[in-house]
This record gives sequence, C-alpha cells and structure tokens, in this order.
Amino acid sequence: MINKLLVANRGEIACRVMKTAKLLGIQTVAVYSDADANARHVAMADEAVNLGPAPSKESYLRGDLIIEHAKTLGVDAIHPGYGFLSENAEFANLCKSNNIIFVGPPASAIEAMGSKSAAKRIMEEAGVPLVPGYHGDDQQESTLKKSADEMGYPVLLKAAAGGGGKGMRQVWNESEFTQALNAAKRESMASFGDDHMLVEKYLTRPRHVEIQVFCDSHGNGVYLFERDCSVQRRHQKIIEEAPAPNMSQEIRERMGEAAILAAKAINYEGAGTVEFLLDEDGSFYFMEMNTRLQVEHPVTEMITGEDLVQWQLSVAEGNALPKTQQELTLNGHSFEARIYAEDPANNFLPSTGTLHLLQPPEQSSLVRVDTGVIQGDEVSVYYDPMIAKLVVWGESRDIALKRLLHALGDYHIAGVTTNIEFLKRVASFSAFQAAELTTTFVDKHNDALFAEVKRDTQAKLPAMALLAILHRRLGKSMDVFDKHSHESSPWFTTGAWRANSTYKEQVTVLVGEEEFHAKVNHTLGGETSEAWEVVVGDNTFIVSGSINNHQLRANINGIESRYTFAVKDDEFGLFNQDTHINFSVVAPSHGDDDHNNGNSNFDAPMNGTIVAHLVKPGEQVKKGEPILVMEAMKMEHSITAPSDGVVDSFYFEPGELVDGGALLLEFTNADS
Repeated sequence: MINKLLVANRGEIACRVMKTAKLLGIQTVAVYSDADANARHVAMADEAVNLGPAPSKESYLRGDLIIEHAKTLGVDAIHPGYGFLSENAEFANLCKSNNIIFVGPPASAIEAMGSKSAAKRIMEEAGVPLVPGYHGDDQQESTLKKSADEMGYPVLLKAAAGGGGKGMRQVWNESEFTQALNAAKRESMASFGDDHMLVEKYLTRPRHVEIQVFCDSHGNGVYLFERDCSVQRRHQKIIEEAPAPNMSQEIRERMGEAAILAAKAINYEGAGTVEFLLDEDGSFYFMEMNTRLQVEHPVTEMITGEDLVQWQLSVAEGNALPKTQQELTLNGHSFEARIYAEDPANNFLPSTGTLHLLQPPEQSSLVRVDTGVIQGDEVSVYYDPMIAKLVVWGESRDIALKRLLHALGDYHIAGVTTNIEFLKRVASFSAFQAAELTTTFVDKHNDALFAEVKRDTQAKLPAMALLAILHRRLGKSMDVFDKHSHESSPWFTTGAWRANSTYKEQVTVLVGEEEFHAKVNHTLGGETSEAWEVVVGDNTFIVSGSINNHQLRANINGIESRYTFAVKDDEFGLFNQDTHINFSVVAPSHGDDDHNNGNSNFDAPMNGTIVAHLVKPGEQVKKGEPILVMEAMKMEHSITAPSDGVVDSFYFEPGELVDGGALLLEFTNADS
C-alpha cells in the first residue's frame, strides 16, 4: 500500500500528481530547489524538503539525495513525473534497492527504451514497423554520412539518448550534414551526457500519432486510444488532441495492437506512450517509447474519463488494471494547448520574468488548467518555460475547437511574453480546423501564421493609446494607484488646455522589437469628457473610457469594449477575447545622442552559457552564417552574422555564463 508519496519533480506535473494523491488519501512530500522555495507544488504538499541550488543537476537530478530524504520521512513510493529522473534506470533501481516503490516501469524496461538505437533493434525483432535508418554503434562521421547519402536526403539526426527535441536536426542536403551533426552532438552531450546519434529517413508529410498504453504486473495490457501531436515547433509539441482526426477504426486498432506488442516486448508495467509516424497512405512507423506519463496525458483522460495517475498508483501497488480493453470507451474530442513563456515572433525564444498578471479561464468539467505557478511567480532561466496546459473537451472536434479558442481568449498573462496569441492563430487557421496536420505544419504555414501580428497590433492601437493616457493621468505605477494624489497637478493633466495652444502628442508603443505610432489630439472637452481623437495611419478614432483596478472600459467610435490590463515598471499588458498584447510606451525623444555601437545584434538574448565559437577572431564570415552558439533553458541558440563581415573578438569563452543583454562579440561589417 502507498500511504506516503514523494513527488520527485516540480511545476505542473508535481501539482497534478499531488491532486490525485490527495483524493486517494495519500500523504504527499514535495522536493524543491532554492529557486522553488515558494512554488505552488511546495505549498500543496503535506511536507517538503530542500534539495539544493537552482540548477537541476544540483537539485532535481540528485537521486541519491531524494532517496535519503524519502527514507528519513518514511516514504512508501516515489512518483518521478516526467523529465528529470522519470526515465532514469539507475534511479528506478535505487528506489528498489531501498524498498521504495518506483511509480513507473521496471528499470530493465527504461534501459531497453532509453537508447533509441537499442529500442529500434528490440522493436524490429518484435515485428513493430520501423522507419528506414541507421541505428548502429559505429559513430564515425563518415559512417553516419554514408548512411544518410545512401538513404537519400532529407534525413533526421537524432540523439540516441534524447527526447523533447534535444539533439535533433533535419538535414536537407549533403552540404549541411557536418554542421548539423556537430550541433546535434553538442546539444545531446549537454542535455544527456551522450552524443550517440541515429540517422533516419525524414518523411516529408508525416503525422505524429502516439498510443497511450498501460500494463500491470499480471501480464495485462491495454491501449487508451491515440493522440495526435503533429503541431510542433523545434520538435516540441504545441497543441495535442485526442482522438487523432481522420483516423479510421482499422488503423486505430492496428496501431494500438502494435503499441501493446512493443510494451510486452520489454515486459512493461505502468503508463507508457508508444510514438509513431503515420504516413499519408496509412502506414505507420515506430519512433520511440516514452517510459513515463506524458505531458499531454490530460487529453486521454478527457476522452476516456479515466484518471491515469490513479491508474499508475494502483498498478504500482501491484493491482491489476482497472479496466480491460473492451471496457474502455472513447467519448468526444479533447485539445491540449501548452502555454509557454516564449516569443513566437523571435524563433520561439524562451522568455523570463515575473508573472505580474496570471488570469486563467474559468475551469469546469469542460475546461481544465494544469499549472504549477500562481500570480507573482517567476519564470526563471533554470527550468522549462511552460506556464500551464490548457485542456478542453467537446462532443465533437468542432465544438472542442471553439471551446479551445474561447478559453485561450480568456487566458491573460502579463510580465513575460507568451505564445497565447500564436496558439489562437494556429487553432483558428483554416488548415488546422480542417485537420490537415503534419509535423511540418508550423514551418509550412509560417508566413500565414505570422502575417496577422502587425495588422492586429495596428487595430488595437486606439485602445493601447487610451490605456497609456489614462494610466499616465493616474500615476506611473499601479502600486501607487491613487487618483487624488495626482489629479490636481498640471503635469498629470491629459486634457486639451495648454497655456499657448491645443495639446497634441504622438504615442509610440513598442510591441516586441517593433514600434507603432498613434497621434493624439486633445481637443474634445478636456478633463470632464475624457475624450480624444486618435489618428492611426489614415484612420481617425474618437476614444474615451475609464480604468478601475485592472479593468479598462474603452469606447472607440461609439463601440464599447472591456479589457483586463496590467502595468509594471511602464510595461503594459492588454487583454480580452480578441486581444493579448504586451507593450511598453516609448518616451519621447529629446535629441539625445545615439550611442548605439552597432553591435545590438550580438547581445545575449537571455541568461545562458556559451557553448562554442564557430569561427576564429579575424575570420571573414558571410551574412546568415552561424558564428557563436549559446545554451539557455535547455536549448541551443545560434548567433548569426547580420551581414558579410569580420568577427573581431569574442567577449566570453565556451563554458562561461552570460547575463541576458550582455554583448557577446565585436563585429565589423564588410562595408564599414
């Protein structure tokens, strides 16, 4: 029996596991790093212990320390969540040797699937279909390249010990192979301590479809249908859904049976996911098996009505599976959208900062939010930047999709850049609504998915200008939001009266790195009417309104709208169903000298570590050529040359930590 459960993880998955444990009357123990001392999962647990400094290798990856605390606290079982130690066979064995239940598969199953190359061999022997590729031990570049040349480009380089898109590169032609291989090896070594690579034929129009499997220690195994996870960026999933659209019952059964075959080939126990590539002709190929609970497991829970964490805990106690294959039913449709702190317009670069406003949609049996953060928490550089998982259910795909879009419109976050607007564009995009899904969906529709950003921003400029004007009238910070302390001062007056002329101004807002301009004429009645003329391009708007707490009432050309907003240190967030914009107001220029040294392209995008210099000081480079690689938030980021020129010097050596905004190198343009 499990009476006390330690959750060896953080964030939303730790909270998710604890929620079910509490429903079952199981005591919970949280572990945390110094950075997570005030985290939500710590507050949820009955007990909590500190593991050490923020870096995961000094805290959440300290299996020995976690076992020590578990023994001290009399823990019966450890749930590893996903990531960190969840697929670490050594940790599973450590639990077993200390008579602690590991809520997951046997170490032997983790080992079998932990190496992609070994997993391919096992699956081949079991009769599970495989994508053509090289999975051998000879890791010489010449051997890997020969395999790629023979199977034909494009090919996919994959880290044998990888996951989550780490150590993975597409290679479209022979000339790209060496650079892509070196980058994949570096990223794999940094993420997994292993740079063993696989080479596989890259299918150009595949779907990523995975099967949720469950096995017990009594020889029983079932599949809980499938999920389509094709919409991805950087090989990481964005929106998942269940069941997979346009999936015939015949393919569903064949794929489910193949997944059970794969699980039984390694004597699997517990929750697992077998991932397949599904081609246009209905053929499918084994990719990998994840020996843990998946991030996207909630969509399976929504269409089956089953609690998969409860199943995990029951199987870990030695019980038989709660249901047989015949007893499992598929009902309706579900979507999961991953809410990330990242900037889609800047190659999905992770964003760090404090969540000054965190307002999720109202939850119900139809709308679910799995999160590990609350308002005021920090998204740090140390961990994955996922804020939450938004999950919805509907009687059909169309109904579920409408519900997803409405819930995304009600999700309001300020303090960091998020992907919410991008998720809305994807979910409302015609090809997505028509379920024309492939793993290259984002790349294929890149221009269309990003074309709306500027137009949407322009359309919201009157409301943004109104908010900026009203906020300035009441003070510079919501923390001193006392109208009466400022309204008598002429410096806070936004009316039309001036000593010598009608007051006119230009309001300039910065959204991302792009400026937008609105001309404001204060000619419509001054303080009492609070109405202004706002000119955006060739369009003129009459605007008025008021603010109260974090609500903006805006009347624009006679149409009234209501928004939620947040302000912190002159950074604004403006939200409603149709608007999710973070912006700042640019102060008017007073003719100060521009001290820009021309190196702004070489500022570190965020805190991170220098990985490699790809050229030598004094070396000529071409526009677009990678010249430096840095690692941040578990991902590599390349700094490229903005033009032909020469790298004069590097300011940081490989292995050194750098702060966001730090100048990384000195560069001279060829035409300077």
